[in-house]
Amino acid sequence: MGSLLRVSAALKQGQITPTELCQKCLSLIKKTKFLNAYITVSEEVALKQAEESEKRYKNGQSLGDLDGIPIAVKDNFSTSGIETTCASNMLKGYVPPYNATVVQKLLDQGALLMGKTNLDEFAMGSGSTDGVFGPVKNPWSYSKQYREKRKQNPHSESGDSDWLITGGSSGGSAAAVSAFTCYAALGSDTGGSTRNPAAHCGLVGFKPSYGLVSRHGLIPLVNSMDVPGILTRCVDDAAMVLGVLAGHDPKDSTTVHDPINKPLVLSSLADVSKLCIGIPKEYLVPELSSEIQSLWSRAADLFESEGAKVIEVSLPHTSYSIVCYHVLCTSEVASNMARFDGLQYGHRCDIDVSTEAMYAATRREGFNDVVRGRILSGNFFLLKENYENYFVKAQKVRRLIANDFVNAFNSGVDVLLTPTTLSEAVPYLEFIKEDNRTRSAQDDIFTQAVNMAGLPAVSIPIALSNQGLPIGLQFIGRAFYDQQLLTVAKWFEKQVQFPVIQLQELMDDCSAILENEKLASVSLKQ
Repeated sequence: MGSLLRVSAALKQGQITPTELCQKCLSLIKKTKFLNAYITVSEEVALKQAEESEKRYKNGQSLGDLDGIPIAVKDNFSTSGIETTCASNMLKGYVPPYNATVVQKLLDQGALLMGKTNLDEFAMGSGSTDGVFGPVKNPWSYSKQYREKRKQNPHSESGDSDWLITGGSSGGSAAAVSAFTCYAALGSDTGGSTRNPAAHCGLVGFKPSYGLVSRHGLIPLVNSMDVPGILTRCVDDAAMVLGVLAGHDPKDSTTVHDPINKPLVLSSLADVSKLCIGIPKEYLVPELSSEIQSLWSRAADLFESEGAKVIEVSLPHTSYSIVCYHVLCTSEVASNMARFDGLQYGHRCDIDVSTEAMYAATRREGFNDVVRGRILSGNFFLLKENYENYFVKAQKVRRLIANDFVNAFNSGVDVLLTPTTLSEAVPYLEFIKEDNRTRSAQDDIFTQAVNMAGLPAVSIPIALSNQGLPIGLQFIGRAFYDQQLLTVAKWFEKQVQFPVIQLQELMDDCSAILENEKLASVSLKQ
């Protein structure tokens, strides 16, 4: 189960057929069901698509590198004829009549849709723990690397309650790729929701420049920051998917006529001596784990030792970005969530005393506390007496934050190198001790300013921690210099040689778990 490009070559050479590949992934989805990565598995759809792909290969009419490749899609992208829930009671049972542009582009290239992946409700969160379908488990909790480290630690409690979170909000997509159930997955990224789980699951998580990839059909959280994200096992794969997705969409007025080459094939950087790497001094925060700090430092040294210029830069308004993001995010959420009123689609309560009572009860039943809390905050910031003091002020600060990045890049820096997260993935029981807002504010500290500035960024796995868990670093590029950013990331990926997750025991264990469940159900029937 290697990279997307490798399996694509195997399909072209006839070493494996699309149907065999599809069945392999479906079998892994069943084996890893307990990870809770998928909300809906579209088995029949995928097998039918595989059959069509197989015919094309036989007739020598392959649609390209993605033909016959299993992919997964976060459950906040509309998929025609397939339930799209946003992991919320509000949209349980909602089946869109159309595909999101990004989904349509993947299907037009012959990709196989394995299913819709789990997330925090309406993508509001950083752990993939707050959705109505339950939390997503990080495949690395069951990896040989992590388990062996735990055996060496006398203080560690073993048992099934010590599983780790995937990060979020695109945790289902990250777990799906990490557990080999597909070769690429779509996430969404509003403040780090693709890069954060990529870092925790040892994957490449790419957030394109705002406007490069269409948002049409992505159920909106924050229109001015949302971007479809890409999760893959290596940089070349992410670039290939970006090549398919990028481009102007008449259905999304924020998309630009696309400045990247198609198909997007990254050149190999022979030498980085002409590069200038910026290290933002404000990102060295006290909460950053010493292990990540040391890896960040070593990564900077690696560039320097290969001849690149590494300089410290300042992004002076960084400290305001969390508050600024909170005001803007909740304000747009309050506006976006107004569409869920029980009248047109989604959940509707049984109360019919009055329209107002129906609205209130529908939203009370349909949204969880996190979503309702953000709607409440947003409406407060948008009140007539608060609008200037909060919303307008936050927009001005957002401009200052965006200008900080412009100034850094204008000083000669090509890419910025930062941590992606404050720490490695934490156990679920530890994660849920904090409330959602506190967690999101901490977890998005290195990622959300990028969304406010509309820049491209990618998280690359660099090494395993002392606990045997993945750690990622983030590269940030100039707006629409996505190709240059990915080229640098590819060079870095090659230098660090991140290890492959070893899940063999997990696969054996889950077969045993499933067998036991079958036996239990048999004995119960008797």
